[in-house]
Amino acid sequence: MRRFPSAPAEPSVPDFRRLSILYEDASVAVVYKPAGLLSVSYPGSTAKTALDVLCDLMRKRGRVSARVRPAVVHRLDRDTSGVMVFALTAQAKALLMDDWNRLVTERRYRALAENPSGKIALGDRGVIDSPLSYNAQHRAYVAKGAGRRENEAVSAVTRYSVVRRGSRYTLFELELETGRKNQIRAHLASEGFVIAGDGSYRAKSDPFGRLCLHARTLAFTQPLTGESLRFEIPEPPEWEKFCR
Repeated sequence: MRRFPSAPAEPSVPDFRRLSILYEDASVAVVYKPAGLLSVSYPGSTAKTALDVLCDLMRKRGRVSARVRPAVVHRLDRDTSGVMVFALTAQAKALLMDDWNRLVTERRYRALAENPSGKIALGDRGVIDSPLSYNAQHRAYVAKGAGRRENEAVSAVTRYSVVRRGSRYTLFELELETGRKNQIRAHLASEGFVIAGDGSYRAKSDPFGRLCLHARTLAFTQPLTGESLRFEIPEPPEWEKFCR
């Protein structure tokens, strides 16, 4: 397996404010996406997206053509930073999207979350297996109690481990068994651990002026060459220091 701890020909630690290309071959590109940047546009939006920026970077090098054109195969929430893969050809896009769960062998996140005001129920490691429902704003939540309607919920499973506990915050590492929208944010919030800076889930603090959720690790099999590739960009080091 080829491992890429940082971008070739770029600083060992990426600029957390901008998109950078970590890897590129004939059919896929892997990038670091900063927080605050949409992965892809939505109806009515005119904001620049990660897809737009990648196209601009490749176009400057003469890499965009009728046959080579970046396409989204998975997404990160706008306020989530981290590693993303894009297809560069129609064939790669179809293969990645049709066989995503088999091709992706590792996908890890880090999250800095506020500690609950009451008793901490989560142990040092475990699984959150709670179906998700979505409200009118398409925000995920775990419905509990008598009002829960199982037939409207979708399955969602998140594995977690505690990296560091502090008096006010906990740093988690998380793995997705399912890839639902807002899954990590909703699952941690349902256990009382709202991610710092997450106004959508009523966080009480915003220590870094952003949602403290980061897609740290992505490993997958290149669908056309069969090569195993692994990329890891650590979260800002201040997150762990903040727990001490």
